[in-house]
Formats: sequence, C-alpha cells, structure tokens
Amino acid sequence: MFNLFGKKEVSPLERIGECQRKKDWVGLVKAYYQLGVDAMEQGRLNEANLWLCRADTIYSARDAVYEKVGEALTEDCSDRIGELEDAPLLYNDVPAMIEEKSEGLRYAKVRIWGLLSLARLVKLGEHLAALPGCEVFGRLGWAVDTVFKALQEPPTEEAFNGIRDLCSAFYELGDDPAFWGMGSEIRVPEGAPFQIFDLNGLQGIHLEMDAYLDGVLKMVCALSQGEEEPAPETGIIAGALLPDYYVRNGAANLEEVPQIKGELARIWSDYEFVSSDITWEMIEERMKEYKNLDVLA
Repeated sequence: MFNLFGKKEVSPLERIGECQRKKDWVGLVKAYYQLGVDAMEQGRLNEANLWLCRADTIYSARDAVYEKVGEALTEDCSDRIGELEDAPLLYNDVPAMIEEKSEGLRYAKVRIWGLLSLARLVKLGEHLAALPGCEVFGRLGWAVDTVFKALQEPPTEEAFNGIRDLCSAFYELGDDPAFWGMGSEIRVPEGAPFQIFDLNGLQGIHLEMDAYLDGVLKMVCALSQGEEEPAPETGIIAGALLPDYYVRNGAANLEEVPQIKGELARIWSDYEFVSSDITWEMIEERMKEYKNLDVLA
C-alpha cells in the first residue's frame, strides 16, 4: 500500500519486525499498542488483549521506554487492559473457573493440580531452551521431578536452592529483551512458529512458573517452622493453554482450537483426578505421561 506521496506505507506488523531488528523498543511498544487499539475498536477482543498486553510488558520492563512512550499511551493501554479483564474471554473465564474449583480442594491437591499442568510444559520448554537467553526452560523437567519429591518430604538444601534459582531466572526473564524484544521463535511441525513472547498471555506463563515454584518453597519453609502453609498459586494450571500463540496466528474462536479443546479437557480431567482418592504412584504415572506430551501437536 502506498500513500499520497507514492511512499510505501508500513503496516504495524511490518513495523514490529523492523523495530525488533533495530532494537527500537519504543517503536515496538507503539506498534503493538496500535494493533491492540485497532483490534479493540473493531471488536476483536482476543487480539486486543494479545497486543496491548505485549505493549504493557515491554514498557513495564524498561523505565526509559516507559518514559519515552509517554503517559498518554501507557495510561490508555492500562485502561484498555483493565476493560478487557472484565470481558467474557477465555483469558479471564478459565482462570476464574480454576480458582473457584480450587477453593474446594485441600492445598496439597491444588499443588498437585498445578504440577500436572507444569509437567505438560516440559517438552515445549526443552525446545524453547535452544533460544538465546531462554536456557532456563530446559530445567522444567528437573523442576517437576523436584517439586514432586518436595510435596512428599522436605527437599535437600541443594534442591531448595535450585528451585529458588529457577524462580529468579523466570522472574528476571520478563525484563529481558530476549523474551519480549527479539522475536525469537521455534519451529512447530505442521504449524506456525512459536514465539517465546507467546508465553506472555495469562499474566505471563513464565511468571506463573515463578509463582508456583515460589509457592512450593514458601510451603516448605512454613511447614519446617510449624507454621500454617500459604494458599497455593493456581495460575500455572491454565499455563499450557497458550492462547497468545493461537490468537497471534489468526484463531477467531479460541474455544474451537483443537489444541485448546484438548488442553481444557486435560485441565478438568486433572481436577477430577486430584479430587478423587489418589496415590503418589498414580500421580507420578500421570506426570511422566504429561512430560512427554507436545501440547502444540
């Protein structure tokens, strides 16, 4: 497309690629923000959520970027995200349903429910670990096994410190351009490439990993001191839905995406599982099966 002066106009999507190559983070925020505003005004709310949350993640990660894009943009972006949080979207509805269901479970069972979902991200993590700055995802398998043991008996000091280091690495990744700025992606057989930034949905899946693992550490500390354990985090339970990936690649109705339908079935199957009389052997068997699962297939 050309403007009145014969100069080729650059679309927001093309502008994203240019900004990533030039490391123009302010331009990248503005490109994502404009895509989000356009989608919201046209009633494409899943897309609006995708793009506006990406803009928010970037300007929240760098004070200099926040200052340069200006309060008018950041405040409007925040207001729009707040409005979207009240919309009937999968992004909102599934976590809310999980939170409601978890209230009827003992804390230990909620943690197991979360662990099973974390296990389903192990295979994806192994692939993401090959991307620059994303090596931490390669330790998800170790984390799943270590948490499984920690839920049964106090972990060793080495295991405790290893989980703590993972928490820090996942948290710090959110501020790293390797996550939000480079457009790094992995190949998906019979599908569009998966970007590391596709983990940004659902409050940031990397942050939900941090929150879940940190919750386990707080549980260990509380029990070791004879204190009441804190309520478990539930955000990771929806983590393997990966809605940003499907929205970014054109899914108009997330509930009809085969992979999301499959993951929703697993989430609610796991709920029924943890609600029943289960043994550690049964949990381990299901966990091992999930660790080999490709949630994008």
